[in-house]
Amino acid sequence: MASKGGTLMTEGNIWERIIKFALPLMLGYLFQQFYTAVDSIVVGNFVSKQALAAVGTTTPIINMLIGFFTGLSSGASVVIARNFGAQNEKKVQDSVHTAIAMIFVLSIFATVIGVFMVPYMLEFMKTPDDVFVESKTYLTIYFSGVASLMIYNMGAAILRAVGDSKRPLYFLVASSFVNIVFDLIFVVGFNMGVAGAAYATVLSQIISAVLVMMTLTKSSGMFRLHWDRIKMHSYVMREILHIGFPTALQQSITSFSNVFVQSYINSFGSSAMAAWSAYIKIDHFAIIPLDSISMSITTFVGQNLGVHNVKRAEKGTKYAVIMAVAATAAISAPILIFAPHFIALFNKEAEVIEYGVFLLRFMTPFYSLVAMNSVLSGALCGSGETRMPTAIRLFSFVVFRQIYLFFVTQYTDSFTAVALGYPLGWMISAILGTIYYMYKKREIEIRFSD
Repeated sequence: MASKGGTLMTEGNIWERIIKFALPLMLGYLFQQFYTAVDSIVVGNFVSKQALAAVGTTTPIINMLIGFFTGLSSGASVVIARNFGAQNEKKVQDSVHTAIAMIFVLSIFATVIGVFMVPYMLEFMKTPDDVFVESKTYLTIYFSGVASLMIYNMGAAILRAVGDSKRPLYFLVASSFVNIVFDLIFVVGFNMGVAGAAYATVLSQIISAVLVMMTLTKSSGMFRLHWDRIKMHSYVMREILHIGFPTALQQSITSFSNVFVQSYINSFGSSAMAAWSAYIKIDHFAIIPLDSISMSITTFVGQNLGVHNVKRAEKGTKYAVIMAVAATAAISAPILIFAPHFIALFNKEAEVIEYGVFLLRFMTPFYSLVAMNSVLSGALCGSGETRMPTAIRLFSFVVFRQIYLFFVTQYTDSFTAVALGYPLGWMISAILGTIYYMYKKREIEIRFSD
């Protein structure tokens, strides 16, 4: 059922509701990852492996700052989803305008902090000299335009909270093509190197931000954005921070932990760094269905708990787990078979391919753990329960992983030993997350029962 531009997920066939919501998300993430991968493919083939390493080594730094603000966006999404599910127009309006006001303010901080921290973070990661300058160039340009990415993410989160996952997809498709065109013009045509790739990314993000804000402004639904009403409502801010802050903290700290991981990878040289960059891009493609299903179940659970339909929320979670595991199996086979060809898309040097193929074939069998963890965390987030899932992820991805890497690198310089830190963290998170979900399910039933 549509409601003035949104979609209610509180009625109708559960499989159909989740799949119809998830498919546009998958396509949207696909295009989003595609145009970020194009940066790496273009610089890796038309510039050098050092340029590919430079773009890749910036990923954890970007994610560290952006992850925090994306987590807050998820908090806003849950609040809006609940109010929209209950069809409370005043609360939806207050939530939308508070979310937009918040992201405008935070965008300023993200830009200033991001640009300032670039050289210090690269030094902290022990970035090799042959990669440092290009990494600094890429990050400085990227953070100068990061506000557009944050505004798009918040606007898209609002639309998805009301069940509209199609229009964010259309905007990503448009910006993806823009990014590809500008990549080819700036990097290949004008020979601008990694700076050209960064400018192409920023310009494409500006376009997606403008499109999503225009959509909210012109909407006829209860989630319409009125520019003269933008303000922070304290009661909404408390709800958003209560739900979103733990997720924001978890994402930013996890990304900060990955800065340490990147420093270990950097110690193996530019070939390993380039291979890691290629692997990360492919990995992001591989987990697209998992992220999409996770976000779908967050909205699904949020809306259904908004009308106290606990049984439907639980059933949707079960279906989402089945979907995620099936998607993981379907994705893993081609990655394992065609690993050398996937890595060669980014760079064709033998050593880069050797490192990259190892990473793909070593990591991929563990993706089922990621599937389980993503869906259950998404369901708990939809119920407003984010603190313990955050603590579990922080322990698994930060505390355990850093302790493991510290000790293992004291006794061996094995690349395999370093890579093993990732699947071990996924395994611990999946086990603890499943135990906690089963424990918490009864409390959620009581809290949201009629």
